[in-house]
Amino acid sequence: MIVTTTNTIEGKEIEEYLGIVAGEVILGANVVRDFLASITDIIGGRSGTYESKLAEGREMAIKEMVNKAKSLGANAVIGVDLDFETLRDGMMMCIATGTAVRLKS
Repeated sequence: MIVTTTNTIEGKEIEEYLGIVAGEVILGANVVRDFLASITDIIGGRSGTYESKLAEGREMAIKEMVNKAKSLGANAVIGVDLDFETLRDGMMMCIATGTAVRLKS
């Protein structure tokens, strides 16, 4: 399945728009990870633990969105947008939204 942030796919014609699809994931960070990340924040540098958590959330949200698109009969998702929000201490939400489409073969 083609997944893209663009609204068109070069060399492909959209046959049908099937609707908006979304994948939502809420992740919690654990106390040890928070503590280690706070040390990194104090001494400077990148927080690899939180970066990996962000990547995990992004991948899970995209996978859920793609599964919903497949259930509609789509073979591509265009106009994908990713959004990350902090819900409360230790809770993060990642949302992937896009338009499910069927491309001409």
